[in-house]
Amino acid sequence: MKFKSQAKQNQLIEKITAQHLVVGIDIAQQTHVARAVNFRGIVIGNPLSFSNDEEGFHSLLRWIQSLQTAHALTAAIIGMEPTGHYWLNLSKWLSNRQFEVVLVNRSI
Repeated sequence: MKFKSQAKQNQLIEKITAQHLVVGIDIAQQTHVARAVNFRGIVIGNPLSFSNDEEGFHSLLRWIQSLQTAHALTAAIIGMEPTGHYWLNLSKWLSNRQFEVVLVNRSI
C-alpha cells in the first residue's frame, strides 16, 4: 500500500514545472497561513495570514497573482492539509477559480 501512495506522490511532483508557483496553506479555524515556493522549493515572498472568509480568500488571490507576476510564473498549485472541515470553503473557492488544489496528509 505504501508503494501506491509513493507512486501517486511522485505523479503529483512530476506535474510541477518551472512555471509553477507552489503554495502551501496551513489551515486553521479562523486564520490560515500561506507560504509560496518555486518548483525547486525555494521560498518566494513572505508568508500571508488571511481570514477564513471571502475577504481573506480575495487577499490570498491577490497575493498569489502578485507573486506570479513578480516571478513570471504562469501556473499555480495549492496544497493544504484537510484539517477538520475548515479547508472545505477555501478549496471549493479556489477550484471555482480554476486553481489546482491538492490535499496533503502529513504522516510521521
